[in-house]
Amino acid sequence: MKKNKIILRVLKRTGAIHLLYGFICLFLCISFTIMVIEPNINSFFDSMWYCFNIITTIGLGDTIAVTVAGKILSVVLSIYAILIIAVIPGVLTSYYIESIKLRSNESMEKFMYDLERLPELSKEELIELSKKVKVFHKQRNRHEK
Repeated sequence: MKKNKIILRVLKRTGAIHLLYGFICLFLCISFTIMVIEPNINSFFDSMWYCFNIITTIGLGDTIAVTVAGKILSVVLSIYAILIIAVIPGVLTSYYIESIKLRSNESMEKFMYDLERLPELSKEELIELSKKVKVFHKQRNRHEK
């Protein structure tokens, strides 16, 4: 549940939540319109099932659009879904990478700050700094191999 909250927070901060909300609205509107205009789709659930098949590219073929308007709406929904499926993970990945860089820079700044005031550090702080250097050294050696 915590991961969902983090994802939602990232989407809000980046503005991508508007794309997601827009997609949900478009999905529901097209589902309703498909239900109204397609003669072989008789319920909202069947229409949502048809639209779900469109956006996931499953295409089970159990329901198909037969009207020109239904086919056009299907194309619009599929193109928008492709864009959303590309953008949302890209935003999340970019945000994750930036947060890792930020944390790395913050820890490097703290490390440099501690090095600058080395003579002032207590024995416990020196031991902690030594541990950090050893961890950093091990990580660096693993990446070089």
